[in-house]
Amino acid sequence: MLSKKQIAQRISKELQDGFYVNLGIGIPTLVANYVPENINVEFQSENGVLGMGPFPTKENVDADIINAGKQTITTLPGASFFDSELSFGMIRGQHIDLTVLGAMEVSQNGDIANWKIPGKMVKGMGGAMDLVASAENIIVAMMHTNRAGESKLLKQCSLPLTGVGCVKTIVTNLALLTIENGRFLLKETAPDVGVEYIKSVTEGELIVSPNCKTMFI
Repeated sequence: MLSKKQIAQRISKELQDGFYVNLGIGIPTLVANYVPENINVEFQSENGVLGMGPFPTKENVDADIINAGKQTITTLPGASFFDSELSFGMIRGQHIDLTVLGAMEVSQNGDIANWKIPGKMVKGMGGAMDLVASAENIIVAMMHTNRAGESKLLKQCSLPLTGVGCVKTIVTNLALLTIENGRFLLKETAPDVGVEYIKSVTEGELIVSPNCKTMFI
């Protein structure tokens, strides 16, 4: 099974030169650490940063420079800072090429639930609803099952939805899947993880691509 860092590494292979990318909190923030050397990517954070770099070392931490998840970050040469109005103008104006989000549940129709668990205290939905409503390319980074071992890839989401029919690709600790015709399409398996095991922990309808292969990290 993949670690959280390895999930981020696999997602980094989907980055393209010149992309503007928004990273959600959790696993997605790790993607900034693994940008391929031959491309230039601009990471945007909804709290008002464009030009984020990898996480800082102890020697270059600046407590005043943080991402939307309140983690300390670094910035690259040419980075800029701005208010929420301009940040969400970028998002709602569809100037973001790729959005990477965490999720608690994803349905086989591409619905995503990632902002609220009923009965639990939450600070709010943040910018996730704006991101899923505006982005055309959304990758979800998540664990395949919850702490009870239950599938998080479902026929229908049971939690309050963040967006409907918006997810295109999912990378979990077990696999890479896409949403195709209302079903999960298994395209890559994590090293040493079998297809039958992935099927057994996927509640939603899953089909296996004829070109399914072992994931390369």
